[in-house]
Amino acid sequence: MLQELSIRNFAIIDELSLSLEDGLTVLTGETGAGKSIIIDAVQLLVGGRGSAGFVRHGEKKAEIEGIFVVEEGHPCYVKCAEFGIELEEGMILLKRDISQTGKSACRINGKLVTIAILREVGASLIDVHGQHESQELMDETKHLALLDQFGYDDIKPAKDAYSDLFTKYETVQKQIRSLSENEQQMAHRLDLIRFQYQEIEQASLEINEDDVLMEEKSRLVNFERLFDSLQTAYRALQGEQKGLDWIGLSMSNLEHSAEIDSNLKATSESVANSFYLLEEAASSIRQQLDELEYDPDRLQVIDDRLNEINQLKRKYGSTIEEILEFGSSIEEEIESITNRELTLLDLEGKRASIQEDLYLEAVQLSNERQKWAQKLIFEIHEQLKALYMDKAVFDVRFHHYASNDKENGYEFKRDGVDLLEFFISTNPGEPLKPLTKIASGGEISRIMLALKTIFSKHQGITSIIFDEVDTGVSGRVAQAIAEKIHAVSHHSQVLCISHLPQVAAISDRHLFISKEVKNDRTISHVLSLEEKERIHEISRMISGVEITELTLSHAKELLDLGHSIKKTTA
Repeated sequence: MLQELSIRNFAIIDELSLSLEDGLTVLTGETGAGKSIIIDAVQLLVGGRGSAGFVRHGEKKAEIEGIFVVEEGHPCYVKCAEFGIELEEGMILLKRDISQTGKSACRINGKLVTIAILREVGASLIDVHGQHESQELMDETKHLALLDQFGYDDIKPAKDAYSDLFTKYETVQKQIRSLSENEQQMAHRLDLIRFQYQEIEQASLEINEDDVLMEEKSRLVNFERLFDSLQTAYRALQGEQKGLDWIGLSMSNLEHSAEIDSNLKATSESVANSFYLLEEAASSIRQQLDELEYDPDRLQVIDDRLNEINQLKRKYGSTIEEILEFGSSIEEEIESITNRELTLLDLEGKRASIQEDLYLEAVQLSNERQKWAQKLIFEIHEQLKALYMDKAVFDVRFHHYASNDKENGYEFKRDGVDLLEFFISTNPGEPLKPLTKIASGGEISRIMLALKTIFSKHQGITSIIFDEVDTGVSGRVAQAIAEKIHAVSHHSQVLCISHLPQVAAISDRHLFISKEVKNDRTISHVLSLEEKERIHEISRMISGVEITELTLSHAKELLDLGHSIKKTTA
């Protein structure tokens, strides 16, 4: 959920900090007080379109920050990992600054990101829905994904099985397309990769050869220093009156002492062991000195070989392993192109076999979706009845990607072969039309709430914002909408700008937005209302201007009703 929101120098907002909670928070206030400006700020925070017009007059930049708390496994974890953003203790800090020139600086957990990344991460955190905005539910290209979320437990296994086969199918398709290219291009390609393969083969590379050569080169380049150091070390140990002589003398005397005092036996053995180890080391140093030989011709051979290896690295890979892997891959390609006709026949046979299985998986996936589409239709009708749209008819229309393949008639896509769109008729006798073509504001509000009530359980969205979606309704419909908005808040944090007293009365928290002119500047304020203040504000929403005992009584009655409904639905 959105836990903290901070806004500075944004439109008429000088400085504003909000601490938000779970459940339903309603924002009310007079028109122009700044309610929608707060929502605009949140939209910008999650990647909305910005402009210099949002920066408060006379200020250099507008700043918006939001802290979100998410549970482990939330979709944003995958998004953040994809972009190399670390999450600590389930906290995500989004920050966006907009300058006077309209340029934006976006950060997620302190890391500078593009607006596109901010938008992608933000889409998994907040869904802003306004009456006239084209949101996910009003975008027919998103309807398939919504159905898949709705029937997740049954659809996902079928979708995974299809997806695994589709990946194999795509790989074979790509190979066939590659082999079916223009013959002249194929001949040029064959000449190139034959040359590359021959160059790698002739080099006769060995794993770690470059490391071994570099070590040998280092010995040759530093021959004099190495020889002097080894010789000095050997002379310090071996010879009359040198290290081993003195340690040998010590060892001999300690052996005699240990015969007299047994407590010295361990010390005697330690010195003896050291003597023999040093004697062995001296012998090894002598051998190294005898084998040391400076060969300037060998140094030239090493330089030439390292130069050859580096040339190959620049062309085919940063390591010898990568060069050899590249050689193996083009060897296979040479064989495929050389035996092109046979390879094509083999690949086409493989594709036909995969396609048969893919067709069966596609049908299975489509059947699962159609089964869950019927369940969705039933649930939507139940929701619409509760919103006094019992005459409305909702449907999920399926069709498939067209294909030139006469055998199955399907064109296989990553998500299957299905295309679907939500259709609805809101009045008896009227034909079903695409959901996106519904015109009435009041109908859109109710349909959206019906869909949100269902899909909010499955979408994983942390916070949902409703910006005056209750416009154009009243009476019992207004009460039904209020109850639906609160139902959505059982699964996601909900922030709602509303002019309906019914919505304000059922909310878990009520924020009142007001504005004042101070030093010739307009400033917005936010006040969290207690019970008595809520009654007064809801009374104002009922009456419009004049607050009477009757409107106060009605407001208290609405609040009591809201408390009662929340207890029964908790």
